[in-house]
Amino acid sequence: MTSENIRTYDVIVIGAGPVGENVADRTTAAGLSTVLVESELVGGECSYWACEPSKALLRPAILRADAMHVPGIDPAVKNPLDVEAVLAHRDRMAAEWKDDDQVQWVKSAGIDLLRGHGRLAGEREVSVETPDGATVRLRARHAVAVCTGSSAVLPPLPGVENLKPWTSREATSAGKPPGRLAVVGAGVVGVEMATAWQALGSKVTLLAREEGLLPRMEPFAGELVAERLREAGADVRLNVSVVAAGRGGDGVIRIALSDGGEVEADEILFAIGRGPRSKDIGLDTVGLVPGDWLATDDSLTVTAVPGGWLYAVGDVNRRALFTHQGKYQARIAGAVIVARARGERLETGRWTPHGATADGEAVPGVVFTDPELASVGLTTREAERTGGDVDVVDYEMGHLAGALQYRPDYRGRARILIDRDRQVVVGATFAGPGVGELLYSATVAITGEVPVERLWHAVPAFPTISEVWLRLLETWRDS
Repeated sequence: MTSENIRTYDVIVIGAGPVGENVADRTTAAGLSTVLVESELVGGECSYWACEPSKALLRPAILRADAMHVPGIDPAVKNPLDVEAVLAHRDRMAAEWKDDDQVQWVKSAGIDLLRGHGRLAGEREVSVETPDGATVRLRARHAVAVCTGSSAVLPPLPGVENLKPWTSREATSAGKPPGRLAVVGAGVVGVEMATAWQALGSKVTLLAREEGLLPRMEPFAGELVAERLREAGADVRLNVSVVAAGRGGDGVIRIALSDGGEVEADEILFAIGRGPRSKDIGLDTVGLVPGDWLATDDSLTVTAVPGGWLYAVGDVNRRALFTHQGKYQARIAGAVIVARARGERLETGRWTPHGATADGEAVPGVVFTDPELASVGLTTREAERTGGDVDVVDYEMGHLAGALQYRPDYRGRARILIDRDRQVVVGATFAGPGVGELLYSATVAITGEVPVERLWHAVPAFPTISEVWLRLLETWRDS
């Protein structure tokens, strides 16, 4: 039997992942009563099926790859990984798929938590179907923030559901390595999971419809990853797509390819993109189309809904599909909601707490493969497409003393793009072991628009990989 109650809060947040948690934390800390609505685990995709478990799978693989090339390291590192130990570590990092600690944090922050499926039910109203079958109606005095994120999409192949395919969730939570794994997709999820499961003993076939891996990055980055995957034993095939696939009675998946080739696998992972988790959240009750991305302005306010009460924060707005960018947006959205609730005038402009700009011009990202990749700002292709007048500066990172200390056979490359008119860095890409830690300096240089002449006075320590900044500037000066 369904019961109905009405509860009023200043702010309602639908989705208790990292983004929703940060919105709620900001509004609660400012004195606004806030409720988080969550249908799954508090902590969201990142904690249980993405960032945390995937990096737990990848770290042993990358560390072993580095150690195998360092003189004096015990030859035992050349043995296969201890799969059981790696998976046990993964389980711990995913908190055994229990959200007790996250729930405790929510309570300690003074945020109310309501478990159940939340749907918009008109202006400033949300209906929540709870696990016990009850319906709770919520009303917001000031704001409703949709923080439902994104989910993996499957291709329109006939009978794709019958394959029982892996998506990113199955790939990060599987209980054992499949004997043969077909990975469809050359983006971040595809290459990271190919790296992890190949290292854990699976025979991986990576199928990419593009000419190279990681097509949104500089081409050399994908080339280095493909080279290492092949050296590790993976079968990397480019310029192919899946035209048909079926799982036989013997459990084997047989895959037909556009080039006439065939692949057999025990599991198939589709890593071809993400879609908004917005199909069943009541968008039609406020004049929006269920299943659509939610477009916002820089205050994270949904532009198609009048009144300035509805916000879309994180993946669901499609501005930048990264956890760190979603949390950045959450800080902005929280500040905006609080300012409006207090009747304050919003500060406008580029450098204000009320405008999200860093999710459009300087988005940092790391790909945890062998070698590691890190990028922020424009790529060469993006600069060409937008008509940017830039100098492209490359440096082979294997020439650095710090890189050779890291690995004697270090292979990697760095590239920065320098705007010729403004004399500032507008893009940076690094490929090589350990380059993820170079990314923040590049992000500061781009976001802060630090003149190149000032960068000469930012002295890198010797011998570290960060010395690449000096070498890039010297290469640019001498070109």
